[in-house]
Amino acid sequence: MIRTETELASMRKAGRVTAEMLAACREAVRPGVSTADLDKVAREVLERRGARSNFLGYHGFPAVICASRNNVIVHGIPNEEEILHEGDIISIDAGAIVEGYHGDAAITVAVGSVPKRVERLIEVTEQSLVAGIREMVAGNHLHDIGRAVEQIAVAAHLGVIRDYVGHGIGTQMHEPPNVPNYWPGRAGPKLRVHEVYAVEPMFTLGGEDTVVLPDGWGVVTADGTWAAHFEHTIAITDSGPEVFTVLDDIS
Repeated sequence: MIRTETELASMRKAGRVTAEMLAACREAVRPGVSTADLDKVAREVLERRGARSNFLGYHGFPAVICASRNNVIVHGIPNEEEILHEGDIISIDAGAIVEGYHGDAAITVAVGSVPKRVERLIEVTEQSLVAGIREMVAGNHLHDIGRAVEQIAVAAHLGVIRDYVGHGIGTQMHEPPNVPNYWPGRAGPKLRVHEVYAVEPMFTLGGEDTVVLPDGWGVVTADGTWAAHFEHTIAITDSGPEVFTVLDDIS
C-alpha cells in the first residue's frame, strides 16, 4: 500500500519509539538479567513516549517484546525464570504504535563474550538485512530483497529460516505482502515509492526447519542450533530506502 506523507510522518514516530525500545534493551543486556527484566525496560520507553505496544495482546501475546534466547528463533515469551548467562545470545523483537501507525524491529545481542562462530552469525545476519534494504529502490522487485538476503547466508554457510518472513506494515503490524528472506523463484511485484515494509532475516548455524514450543509462541530450531534475527521498518522513497526504526539512518 502506498502511504501519504502524513502517514509516513506517523510511521517515523513509531519507528523512532521502537528503536528507543531496542536501544534501551540492548543497554540492559548482561549476565543475571531476566528476559522479563528486558520487557520491563521496553515498557518504560513506551510509557515515557506515550506510545502503545503492538505486541501486547496480539493474539493473546503477554508482553511488549519477544525475547528469543540461543536456539529460540523468534516469538519467545519473556519470563522471570529465564536468566541471561555469559555466552548466551538474545534476540529482541519490539514494536510500537503512534497515531495509529506501527513500527517493528529486532536485534540480536551477545551476552558478554561468545564463540567466534556465534559472533559471526550475528554479524552476517545483520549484514544481510542491510543488503536487503539496499534493494528497496522503486522499480526493483519485491523478491530482490530476499535474494540479496539469501545470498549473504549462502556465502557464509548459514541456514535461512523460511517459515517466518517479513511483511508489509502500516495501520496493522502485519500487512500483505509477505517479504521472504530467500528467492522464491519469481520476481514479485515492483516496488513503489511510499510503500513500507518490515524486513527481518533469521539465520541459523544449522538447518532451516523449525518447531513451535508448547506455549504456542516460541519457535526453536529443529536441530538445536542457535539463531539470530534482525529487522527494520523501511519506506521506499524518491531518494532510496528510508529506515524508520533507527536512531540514525543506516540506508
